[in-house]
Amino acid sequence: MILDEIIKRTKADLEKKEKEYTLDWLGRSLAFNARAPRDVIDFLKTNEKDPFKVIAEVKKASPSKGVIREDFDPLAIAQAYERGGANALSVLTEPHYFQGDLEYLAGIRRYVSIPLLRKDFIISKYQILEALVYGADFILLIAAALSLKELKELLGYTRHLGMEALVEIHDKTDLTKAITSGADILGINHRNLQTFEMDMNLSYDLIPLIPNGKIIIAESGIHEHEQLVDLNKAGVDAFLVGESLMRQDNVEDALVKLKQG
Repeated sequence: MILDEIIKRTKADLEKKEKEYTLDWLGRSLAFNARAPRDVIDFLKTNEKDPFKVIAEVKKASPSKGVIREDFDPLAIAQAYERGGANALSVLTEPHYFQGDLEYLAGIRRYVSIPLLRKDFIISKYQILEALVYGADFILLIAAALSLKELKELLGYTRHLGMEALVEIHDKTDLTKAITSGADILGINHRNLQTFEMDMNLSYDLIPLIPNGKIIIAESGIHEHEQLVDLNKAGVDAFLVGESLMRQDNVEDALVKLKQG
């Protein structure tokens, strides 16, 4: 199962990192970090003026598709997304399967004004503190990769640092775990991370089970304006879109077309 493989490798990477730079050392580096995380809720909640909020993803590769974009310039892509009307950016930092890098996050932070999501397989407080140090405003927590106890602890620590978490779910079990943990931002991923199969009806199945007041993000398989319209009517606030934008020659124009039709 690919999710299990990624988590195993992530744990091995963390062991090496924590030996080189401790959590305390990382925390002390925040003294040189002059910026506070942005409040992402207002950027993501749908409204009449901007009904189709988009978290545009800076992603070079994926385990299922390999390299998605050969001419990969993360900063140029991020700036193009912002010009195209992105409400937030998702920056892949997982190095082995997605060819991401924490330095992408730090570089982009200096030149864009919208919130940044650290998109990674986060399983420890160390990674959350890293995210803050490198410029993230919110992080991804995958319900399927964490126990309820772990999810609660990591969500609590994220908020302690002034950030928020997008808690990703794939089924009813994940949803129950996310709600019980106190998550306010729920990402419904149409792609199963174990099998990579897509279920584009998943948002329609799970949204009626979600309590009022939550921010709902639809993830994966989004490539047409009509999908945004239909999912927004069903209750989706924002859309995390990566591969379909990254395959376009002009990501700015592609994002404008996606949002405006």
